[in-house]
Formats: sequence, C-alpha cells, structure tokens
Amino acid sequence: MISRIAILLFALASLFLGGCATMGRDPLNVSVAGIEPMKGEGMELRLGVKLRVQNPNDSPISYDGAHVELDVEGKTFATGVSDVSGTIPRYGEELITIPVTVPAIRMAIGAIQVINGKYAGKVNYDLQGKLDGPTFSSVRFTSEGQLDLSALSGRGTQ
Repeated sequence: MISRIAILLFALASLFLGGCATMGRDPLNVSVAGIEPMKGEGMELRLGVKLRVQNPNDSPISYDGAHVELDVEGKTFATGVSDVSGTIPRYGEELITIPVTVPAIRMAIGAIQVINGKYAGKVNYDLQGKLDGPTFSSVRFTSEGQLDLSALSGRGTQ
C-alpha cells in the first residue's frame, strides 16, 4: 500500500515539475515556409509541409516527434505526424518538414470548388500542431495565413 502511495506521489511530482518547465516560456513562432509534393499511395495526396520554427526564448527547445493539422477555410484538409527530432537553439530557428496526407475525397471536393470559382483568389489556412519534448514538455503552436490559388483557377492577373 505504501509503495502505491509513493508511486502516486512521484507521478504527481513529475507532472508538476514538467508543467513548471514550460511556464514563463514565450510561444514559438511557426510559419509555413513551403509545401512540396511527395509520393502517395492509392487515392491520397502526400505533401511535405515545411515549417519555419523560431524560438524567441533564452533556452533551447528539444523535440522528438511532431504532429500537424492543416485547416483550409475552417475545414480539416490534411494531417500528419513525424518522428523528426532535433533542437531549436535559443533565439534561433529551424526548418522542419512534416509529411501530411490529404484524403482523396477532400482533394476532389477542393478541386471542384476551385474549378467552380469558390476559391478563385486566396484561401485562409490555420495550422495547429505540437513538438513533443522529453518528459512532459510538449510545445504546442498555431499559425494562420493565406494561400494564393489564382494560378490554379486560371483567373490570376497577367
């Protein structure tokens, strides 16, 4: 019985210390630096989303794994995970590429909407994700912006 209490106290102390490690840390600045095609399987589209991650803190951030979700016009468009690992130096930045998958049905709906002119110009995107760190020090991030689709719809300016 005493060993169970000791284990419980140790687990609670670990959670508390992991939470303290992230307190007072400024959020990461994350932006989409590029998107490149990758080889897909069957009826899916695979893309490599390049993220520029800036660390505005006085201590480096180590990570071992990443997850992202890309929403376009408020709807989930692509998701991805990677076992990428590394360290973002203090007051530094890194480019991290995370493969994402776009299911065929989302591709088809998006293509029809572009052809019909619903997305003739720019579309809004939101990116959410996390970099998993050692112990309990995952770092979550968000980013938003616009993608220009005018060249895809044939309605761009010349």
